Amino acid sequence: MKIRYFAGAAEAAGVHEETIDAEFEVSVADLVEQLGSDRERLAKVLAVSTLLLDGRAARSREEFVAPGAQVDVLPPFAGG
Repeated sequence: MKIRYFAGAAEAAGVHEETIDAEFEVSVADLVEQLGSDRERLAKVLAVSTLLLDGRAARSREEFVAPGAQVDVLPPFAGG
């Protein structure tokens, strides 16, 4: 699956994009855990981010992500 990070998420991840090999569906919660497992700063950002699964916002962390999905990580935006 292709993971794209935006704004502060990209900064925390150290990359704008990465690909993860997946052979089966995983829950959003498991994906978030995997992505942040060795990147503490990214884990904190992921905890408050919205994830888009193929352009649609994930409704819960229990939702499943298909192996070939595009996942966009959108941290909270500030401004007015």
